[in-house]
Amino acid sequence: MTAAPATRRPDGLPPVVTDPTEQRPRRGRRDRGWAAAMTTTALWLYAAVAVVPLLIMLLNSLRTNRELATQPLGLPLQPDFTSYQRAWIEASFSTYFLNSIIVTVSSVLIATAVSLLAAYALARAKGRLMSVIEAVFVSGLMMPVFLMIVPIFYLLDSFGLVSTRIGLVMVYAAVSVPFSIFVLTTFFRQLPGELEEAARLDGAGPFRMFWSVMAPLVRPAIATVVVFRFVPIWNDFFYPLILIRNQDKYTLPVGLTSFFGEYQTDWSTLFAGLVIATVPLIFLFLVATRQIIAGLTAGMGK
Repeated sequence: MTAAPATRRPDGLPPVVTDPTEQRPRRGRRDRGWAAAMTTTALWLYAAVAVVPLLIMLLNSLRTNRELATQPLGLPLQPDFTSYQRAWIEASFSTYFLNSIIVTVSSVLIATAVSLLAAYALARAKGRLMSVIEAVFVSGLMMPVFLMIVPIFYLLDSFGLVSTRIGLVMVYAAVSVPFSIFVLTTFFRQLPGELEEAARLDGAGPFRMFWSVMAPLVRPAIATVVVFRFVPIWNDFFYPLILIRNQDKYTLPVGLTSFFGEYQTDWSTLFAGLVIATVPLIFLFLVATRQIIAGLTAGMGK
């Protein structure tokens, strides 16, 4: 090892020994600053790229079909809101929107309630049987959707639930349970058992302990599950196309196909419908952003 350099002092006192490693933290801090700046820049660029299609969709919904045909990427110099009226009233978009709200909200609520109870039981119970049951639930994540459609169709047909919102809700709820249980079980296992013991000493029963003590502590996980299941169900096109026969039961993704014709497409109304279908998703993310971040980053500081 090389000796640290000594600095000669003019007052005759012993020289001051300087340690070259004192400069390293400052250099490391500078490197971390550059890394943070590059990461922030990359995230802003990604956000800009993600927002551009939304802006194009919004701007084109305020233009006429003639303007879209002559200048596809132009600006709406004279905004025209009649496309929203045509989409909402004439194209029965209000019916499709209501169907999507009913199906999506009902499916998410049922799946979240069932998964919350099942995840708590699986996280606290011990034994080989519970491990097998949990493995069966998680195995649902590996099942391809397209392979399940034929038995699902015949099952719903045997109960008379084809082309009904109830049948579609039950299918979405069942498909959402494996992912929800997987996420919620992980969060419940991170909670210490002392909380339940303290609640039990205070006289709380099993249901009271679950509802008042344990469930509020996994609120970020519940928000994460709700958002991550709401979005794919809201945007799903496959199941409604196969299981719904009546046009008055169509959801938004299937209803949007009515704007496409064999010889002509109403692009302005189509863009207006896309904007209407996107607004609930944006509102959901704005409301649940804090809970989603808390759920995704839980346990990182441990």
